[in-house]
Amino acid sequence: MNQHDDTQHEDAVPDGAGHDTDADAIAQRFVQARASARPLQDFPGVIPADLEAAYRVQDLAIARWQDAVVGWKVGYIQPERRDASGDERLLGPIWRRHLWVAAGEIAIPVYAGGFAAVEAEYVLRLEADADPARLAWTPDDAGALPATLLVGIEIASSPLATINALGPRVVVSDFGNNNGLVLGPEIPDWVVRDERELTVRTYIDGAEVGAGGATHLPGGLRAAFAFALSRSARRGRPLRAGDLVATGNATGIHDILPGQRARVAFDDVATLDVRAEAAAAEPEALR
Repeated sequence: MNQHDDTQHEDAVPDGAGHDTDADAIAQRFVQARASARPLQDFPGVIPADLEAAYRVQDLAIARWQDAVVGWKVGYIQPERRDASGDERLLGPIWRRHLWVAAGEIAIPVYAGGFAAVEAEYVLRLEADADPARLAWTPDDAGALPATLLVGIEIASSPLATINALGPRVVVSDFGNNNGLVLGPEIPDWVVRDERELTVRTYIDGAEVGAGGATHLPGGLRAAFAFALSRSARRGRPLRAGDLVATGNATGIHDILPGQRARVAFDDVATLDVRAEAAAAEPEALR
C-alpha cells in the first residue's frame, strides 16, 4: 500500500458508545489481547462516537499498561474520515520496551492473526520541553523548537485485523495501531534542509513496495510535529525533552507477516533491516 492515510480503507463504521462507562471495558479488552498476544475477532464493544471518546479509551489503556511512554506515533486521517474535532492526524503511544536502536537485523513483534505492517518514518526527538501552557502550535513554531531528526521504522500492529478498515476512532482506541519503533541514526541539519532531499524506499522480502520521503507527509515534517505538540498539550500530556515523534508513513503502509523481512533504505542516511516475528505474550505489561 502506498497511501497517506494510516486508516486507508473506506468501510463504514457504526456510531455509538465510547462513553466513560464503556471506555474502560474497551481499553481492558485491548490491553488483555496485547498482553496475551491473542487476536480479537471484532472491536471489543461499540466504536467510540468521536475522536475525543477514542482518546478516553486510549488514556485508560495507557493507564493499564505497565511501561513508560517514550514518544508518539502520528498517523494521517484523510479529509473524508475526519470528525468535528477537525483533527487531520491521530496519535498513539510508543512504549519503552518496544523501542529498539537499529543494529543489524532487528526482530520486530507483530500480532499473528491481527494487523501487521511496517512504515518508514522520520522521527523527531525533542531536545527541550515544550511549553506546557501552549495548546496550539503552527508548523513554523514546531520547527523552531529544538529537536533532532532521525530515521526509523514503525511497527504498526494490533490484535484486531480490521483496525485500519474500521477507521481512525478504532486506531486511536488501540494505541494508535503501534507496536514499536526501530530508531536509526540522525539526519544532521534537518532544519535547513530541503525536505524534497529526504527520500526513502521500502522493501519486503527483497521486493520494493513503496518509495517516498518527507514530502509524502501532507504538510511535511513540521506539520506532523505541530499536530503532535498541539494534541498532546490538549490531552494534558505536553511533550518533553527526550520524547520521540514518529511523523507518519513516508512510503506507505506495508503489510508484513511473521517470517518476512523488511528493508527501509533512507537515501544517503542509513538502511534499516527488520524481521517480523509473532508477538509473544507480555503478561508483565498488565497493571
